[in-house]
Amino acid sequence: MDALILARMQFAANITFHILFPTISIGLGWLLLFFRVRWLKARHGPDPAQAQGWLDAYRFWTKVFALSFALGVVSGITMSFQFGTNWPGFMEHAGNIAGPLLGYEVLTAFFLEAGFLGVMLFGHGKVSEKVHLMSTFFVAFGTTLSAFWILALNSWMQTPVGHEIIDGVYHVKSWVEVIFNPSFPYRFTHMLLASGLTCAFLLIGLSSWQLLRGVGQRAAPRVLRVGLTLAAVLIPLQIAVGDAHGLNTLEHQPAKIAAMEGVWETERGAPLLLFAIPDAAERKNHFEIAIPKMASLILTHQIDGEIKGLNSFGDAHPPPLPLFFAFRIMVGMGMLMLATSWLGWWLYRRAKWQPAALPRSLLWLFAAMTFSGWVATVAGWYVTEIGRQPFIIYGLLRTADVVSKVPSSMIGLTLALYVTLYLALIVAYVTVLKYMAEKPDEVLAEDARDQAVTPPGAITSPAVGGAA
Repeated sequence: MDALILARMQFAANITFHILFPTISIGLGWLLLFFRVRWLKARHGPDPAQAQGWLDAYRFWTKVFALSFALGVVSGITMSFQFGTNWPGFMEHAGNIAGPLLGYEVLTAFFLEAGFLGVMLFGHGKVSEKVHLMSTFFVAFGTTLSAFWILALNSWMQTPVGHEIIDGVYHVKSWVEVIFNPSFPYRFTHMLLASGLTCAFLLIGLSSWQLLRGVGQRAAPRVLRVGLTLAAVLIPLQIAVGDAHGLNTLEHQPAKIAAMEGVWETERGAPLLLFAIPDAAERKNHFEIAIPKMASLILTHQIDGEIKGLNSFGDAHPPPLPLFFAFRIMVGMGMLMLATSWLGWWLYRRAKWQPAALPRSLLWLFAAMTFSGWVATVAGWYVTEIGRQPFIIYGLLRTADVVSKVPSSMIGLTLALYVTLYLALIVAYVTVLKYMAEKPDEVLAEDARDQAVTPPGAITSPAVGGAA
C-alpha cells in the first residue's frame, strides 16, 4: 500500500482510539457535578443512607473519569504528532487557522481541566465544599470547552469559510466566521449529545453489572435511574439534531449524503435503502432493500425532493461502501439505544425504582449495552471523516496533496505499533472498569484512606468544609 493509504489508516486508528475517552470525559464531568450537588443537598436530610449513596456514586465515578481522562490525554498527544509526521502539507497550507485553534484548546480548556483536576480528585476533605464543587464545575466546563475548539477546527475543515488563500496558504479574514462556520452548531451539539448518551449507557451498564453481582447497593440503584433517565431524554434530542445536521450536510456536502444513501444518479423521490452493497467499480448497488421515496422525504422533507447522485461529482466524492455501512451502524445503534432506554425507564418506574423487582434478563441487556455509545460515536466519526474525502479541507485541498513523503514502510511499521498498543490499552481499560465495578467497596476504601471524608450529618468547620 502507498503512503497515502497507510497514513489514512494510521489516522483512522488514532482517532478511533482517541475519541473513545473524550466522549466519556465530556459528559461524565457534568454527571460528577450532578452527583456532587445531590450529595450536598442530601447530607443534611433525614436519610443518611441516601446521602451516602450519592457520595459513593461521586467517588466511584470520579475514578472512572480520571482513568478516561488520562487515556484521552495520551491518545491526544499522538493525534497531534500526526500533523507533523503524516500530514505536513496540511499545516503548511492551513497552519494559520489550525494552529491557533489547537493552541486555544490547550491554553483555555486543557489548562482549566488540568489546573482543577487535582483539587477535584484529591481535595475532598482538604478544601472547603464550595471550592471542591467549583473545581468539579471547572473540570466539566473545561472538557466541554475542549470539545468546542476541536469541533470548531474540524467543522471548518468540513465547511470552510472566513478565510482567504494567498499563494496556496490560508489566512483568516474573520475568526467569527471560521469558528462559527455553517456546520459547527450542528456538529458541536451532536457531539455533546453523543457524549451524554455514551456516559448514560456506561452508567446503565456498570450499575447493572454491579446489581447482577450483588455489590454497590448504595449507589448502583441511583446511578441506574440517572442513566436511564438521561438516555431516555437525550436520544430523542439526538434524533432531532441529527435530522437538522443531515439537512445542513445536504446543503454543504451533497456528495457525502449521496454516498451515505447509496444514490448514484440524481433523482427525485429517492428511495431509502435499508440494505445494499454499493459497488464503486460498477457504480451501482447490489442486493437493494428499499422503501420508495423515503430518502427524499427524510433528507429534504419533501416526498419528491431531489438528491444528487455520486455520478454527478466525477471523482470528487467519498468511497460509498464504508460510508454507507458506517451510517447505518450509527443509526441502527441509536434506535437500539432508544428502545432500550425507554423500555428500561418504564419498567424501572413500574418497579418503583427498586432494582430487585427488575427481571435479570433486563439487567443483562443493560450490561450488554455498556459500550453502545462507543459504537455509535465511532461510526458517526467515520461518516464525518470518510465523508470528507477526497479532501482534507472540503472542496479546496485534497488529502493526497498534503501527505508526508515518509516511506510507506515506516508508516506501516508505526501503524502496526499503534494498533498493537491501542488494543492492549483498550483491553486494560475495560479490565480495570470491570474490576472497579465488581469491587466498588475496595475502590471506595482506597479513596477513603487518601482523603478525610466527612460522615453524613457530621458538623464541619466552615474553613475546611468537608474535613471531619
